[in-house]
Amino acid sequence: MPYISVTALSHPGLRREHNEDSLVVGPWTLCGTVTENPQTMAFPLGRPLVVAVADGIGGQPAGEVASSLVVRRLALFGPALDGEEAVRDALGMCNHAVYAAADRAPELSTMGTTVAGVVILEKELLVFNVGDSRVIEVGPAGDGDSDPAGARAATDDTLHQVSVDDSPALPQGRRTTSIITQALGGAPAFSAITPHVSTSPLTPGTRMLVCSDGLTDPVLDDEIDDILRAHDGGRAVFELWKAAMAAGGPDNVTIALVSVTG
Repeated sequence: MPYISVTALSHPGLRREHNEDSLVVGPWTLCGTVTENPQTMAFPLGRPLVVAVADGIGGQPAGEVASSLVVRRLALFGPALDGEEAVRDALGMCNHAVYAAADRAPELSTMGTTVAGVVILEKELLVFNVGDSRVIEVGPAGDGDSDPAGARAATDDTLHQVSVDDSPALPQGRRTTSIITQALGGAPAFSAITPHVSTSPLTPGTRMLVCSDGLTDPVLDDEIDDILRAHDGGRAVFELWKAAMAAGGPDNVTIALVSVTG
């Protein structure tokens, strides 16, 4: 019987006082916590399954409140996310909910969050994002004893980013920025969003990496590629987290590796 496995981890990093990232996997949410051991869940393929990371905007109040609010709503909406329009509507409602919560409490004013994720349907994969958290299509894991760098020379890169970064164009030679051009909430007055949503056929063996920029900013694509060529499941997620920590752990890092089997 076909099934979906999701392995996830969330950690504040080495320089932040607390974790403003949140995660949703189906009905399960993880908000503002510390995990160093990846957790794996399995779900039957059929009903819509949402997997998403929300990254509270740093430098503004209550990013953890905004991100947790969004993933908890996505957990509720999840079973009804059966197409692109449903996903856009759900993200629009999440945006309204963040602003409404901020309006009710002055200390939450301008709180906001990014969000990126996938919805796995029986025969299709929906990818969505607002902001700069990422969804990356990942090729199959190879033999963990092989030479990943050598393998890359003979094949195409494993990684293919399928989300759309809501960031301004970068100057030549620069690979990251903390500036985003849209988010859920994040402004003194309500601002509508234009979510990025796309659909592709779902095939057995599909692997998707959903993560906050606490992974992709400090860790180069080649290193992420090497890890995901060599490992799968919990070992892959743990090695990705270790790479972020070895690179200084400058930000909260949340990782979810999604695999479709059968």
